[in-house]
Amino acid sequence: MSDLVPLLSNLLSSGLLAGGVLALAGTGETVVERAGVLNLGIEGFMAVGAVAAIAAVTATGNLWLGVAAAVVLGLALGLVLALVVVLFRVDQVVAGLGFSFLGSGLAAWLGAPYAGTPAAVTFARLEIPVLSDLSFFGKAIFSLPLPTYAAFLLGPVLVHLVLFRTRLGLGICAVGENPAAADAAGLPVVALRCLCVAFGGMMAALSGAYLTLVLVPTWSEGLTGGRGWITLSLVIFAAYRPLRLAVAAFGFGLITALGFSAQVLGVAVNSAFLSALPYLATLSIMLVAGHRARRTARPAGLGIPFEREPH
Repeated sequence: MSDLVPLLSNLLSSGLLAGGVLALAGTGETVVERAGVLNLGIEGFMAVGAVAAIAAVTATGNLWLGVAAAVVLGLALGLVLALVVVLFRVDQVVAGLGFSFLGSGLAAWLGAPYAGTPAAVTFARLEIPVLSDLSFFGKAIFSLPLPTYAAFLLGPVLVHLVLFRTRLGLGICAVGENPAAADAAGLPVVALRCLCVAFGGMMAALSGAYLTLVLVPTWSEGLTGGRGWITLSLVIFAAYRPLRLAVAAFGFGLITALGFSAQVLGVAVNSAFLSALPYLATLSIMLVAGHRARRTARPAGLGIPFEREPH
């Protein structure tokens, strides 16, 4: 029993670390989809953010400049995507796939000089006084890197409060449900959608920075590993609610950590199955999410371009 406690504690800690990537990207995508826009380019945004972060850290040795580089690039790409899908009303599926391939290709090209090179500095674990000394849960929950706390607490809680407790958030939800009615009520539909898409791009790029500065402190092509697509399924599964999204991201992170822990412990299970376990979980989530989407709070205007009718 004494050996089981540290094992479970490490598993919990690893689950939170692995889930932080999805929590960051998923929080941003929740806002985007609440505004009625579907961003299928998350994978590309993640890859570009990961490269931007490690390139900036390698050049300056400053973690926060690495984060800032990912934020700026994510916002810039998000604004371009907003221009394409909101202003020019290009099909959102086609545009999202295009940005996914573009971002992944751009990251592979720009990241070539950094491939396999460890990050110069990374975010260290931040121990919260007193709480980190608690038995079992202390080290697992209260001794994590600062971005992990932000991914699971700060981001989802703030977004939840903005979406459901402020006029701005109610306006975003109205724009996603019925953009024509929102426009008739005087809401700036185009501006709100552009703002949300830019925010989602920034959060996806931040999740990429989390990959290279927290979870896997190096860059290699294909590092994102399909996490952008997993994020999309988790947003639906969480019924477009940021707090539920954080819980779902932790659950997926726990499954990922379970697969790695089983391999380390030498559990007599085929290694290919353990490696595929997170993706099998994703498939199950997608099946459940598809059923939930038909009966939950899917924004009625999701994926539908807005065009003001002439008076």
